Amino acid sequence: MPILPGSPPVEITLRRSARTRRFSLRVSRLDGRVTLSMPQRARESEALRFAAEQEGWIRQTLAQMLARRAIGLGDAIPVEGTMRRLVPGSGRVVRLEADTLLVPGDPAQAGARVGAFLKVMARERLAAACDHYAARLGLPYSRLTLRDTRSRWGSCAQDGALMFSWRLVMAPPSVLAYVAAHEVAHLAEMNHSPDFWAVVDRLYPRWQAQRRWLHAEGAALHGYSFGAQGCADRQDADKD
Repeated sequence: MPILPGSPPVEITLRRSARTRRFSLRVSRLDGRVTLSMPQRARESEALRFAAEQEGWIRQTLAQMLARRAIGLGDAIPVEGTMRRLVPGSGRVVRLEADTLLVPGDPAQAGARVGAFLKVMARERLAAACDHYAARLGLPYSRLTLRDTRSRWGSCAQDGALMFSWRLVMAPPSVLAYVAAHEVAHLAEMNHSPDFWAVVDRLYPRWQAQRRWLHAEGAALHGYSFGAQGCADRQDADKD
């Protein structure tokens, strides 16, 4: 198995595929395995050169995964900007009460259950906020999806589809509202021109404090692991 030298060395699993037209690196968030997919006729030396060029990204991704702490009973996490401690609960659903999250069932599944609870809460909060701002703007959006993205908190596609990180529900409600207003504003202005920011100002005045909060505190919301998170990947240009 090829090794990316350094401290520590990183094993690279090569995977050839007739359907692959580009080099593609993937880091599993389950076990940290690094896989490099490559076109059938590509040289192994080319693939390893690509991996070496992406060494910084590989090591950063692995370090972020190690830094992400799995949560369980007894831990505290932010929910709508307030730290809440996970404690055993009764019944069948997670309940939010004051400064605690009551989590029923197997303690080993507490993290996964809380993660599912937060995603439901995030969808409810974001849908309500987007409905509100879209109505004020007079422009409907086509759909709303949630993901666990590190690179952006939200996006708006040309077809009016809105996407948000579900971790916004961990931030103060005003921050979630600002991000919703920001993305809804793109329904009117698909850019970041002065006209766009004028729309944001109209929908959510004095948004600068919320934007500063995201820049200062947002990264910390990614430090909590609620179970398997899929994988990270990076690709280069298409190969002939």
